[in-house]
Amino acid sequence: MAKQQVSFTLNDSPVDVLVEPRELLVHTIREQLSLTGTHIGCETTHCGACTVDLNGRSVKSCTVLTVQADGGEVLTVEGLADGGELHPLQNAFLQEHGLQCGYCTPGMLVRAYRFLQENPDPTEEEVRTGMAGNLCRCTGYQNIVKAVRSAAAALRATEGA
Repeated sequence: MAKQQVSFTLNDSPVDVLVEPRELLVHTIREQLSLTGTHIGCETTHCGACTVDLNGRSVKSCTVLTVQADGGEVLTVEGLADGGELHPLQNAFLQEHGLQCGYCTPGMLVRAYRFLQENPDPTEEEVRTGMAGNLCRCTGYQNIVKAVRSAAAALRATEGA
């Protein structure tokens, strides 16, 4: 099968890659573009460890073909920080102890980023519903919910400043 040239924006930088038509976005990100924050978990869209933002939507990159990202915008966990400064979500996960082993954390952070774009002032229940597609085997979710709500408050405060 002939490889295809695919161009998209990854974390605000243009990229051009040559991929097999059936190559999954998660493999392109990790293997060709060397951004290993996006994790491969279940490979069936159940766990959310591979969550990235594609054209303003949270997607599980283990079931998105790279060719589907052609011309699009992709955000991974590496794109959240601004230079050396952590994103408010990353700070909140640290402060609220929203991680343990850390395997699910990149997908959680990227999903939480999009979720807070959709709902900047969520209730605890709304966070639980909004994050339901991302699974964690370690934390019990309480601190993840606290972290998302804490980040929401921090983001609202900076927008109001």
